[in-house]
Amino acid sequence: MARKKYTEEPENHERWLVSYADFMTLLFAFFVVMYAISSVNDGKYRVLSTALNGAFGTVVVPGGVIPDLKNSQSALIEKFPVIKPRNVESLRKEREKMTTVAKDVLSALEPLVREGKVKVTQTSRGVSIEINASLLFAPGEAKLNEDSIQALNAIAGVLKLDNHSIQVEGFTDNVPIKNSTFPSNWELSAVRASRVARLFMENGVDENRITAVGQGPKFPVGSNDTVDGRARNRRVTVTILSVLPETPIDVPVNTLKPILPQ
Repeated sequence: MARKKYTEEPENHERWLVSYADFMTLLFAFFVVMYAISSVNDGKYRVLSTALNGAFGTVVVPGGVIPDLKNSQSALIEKFPVIKPRNVESLRKEREKMTTVAKDVLSALEPLVREGKVKVTQTSRGVSIEINASLLFAPGEAKLNEDSIQALNAIAGVLKLDNHSIQVEGFTDNVPIKNSTFPSNWELSAVRASRVARLFMENGVDENRITAVGQGPKFPVGSNDTVDGRARNRRVTVTILSVLPETPIDVPVNTLKPILPQ
């Protein structure tokens, strides 16, 4: 049986045209992109230039020319204010004011401070004047002693020359009290604080600056297990509140997440 003859296909000498066509297509696309980049919309460019100039204090130059950084450095510095530590100067002045108030109170109450019946301290909250209740009231009573009025008048003389807010707090020991006048230590401490606050107002201190609070046996400064500790806890504290500069921040309502039942 005769073997079948295979005819060899002729060689295609024009296959290079396919590669050439692909190359020309890519080259055409390249020039189209470059042309699109080089074409500037004047209207959109002016809007962009104005926005960048306002934000950065520089001028955007057509054609992509970057301004000289050395020449524009001073302009950039002038556009952005120097950031200073927040309220440092105000804080310093406020501390100086409170220190002056503390010194005036100490000078007015020096004999009582030496005897340990009055204590004056200064913190970031303000100037605190701690007066032992034995100097002001009889045990279980809220009527001011005659001897205490002179000391309170001296404090009022300093307070009325100032403009800070004042908080008067009454404290007791933890020994329960219950009578027809004061059902609990809380009522006793509240009335004592109110009596001191009223005396200040009668001596020229603006009533809008004063707040009276009864704390009862809360926040003891001594041990209630000893006689001396309970005596220390029976006190009235007058605090001249410091005014620290602070910017209020409103909390947006949409930040509150609803509380879902468990």
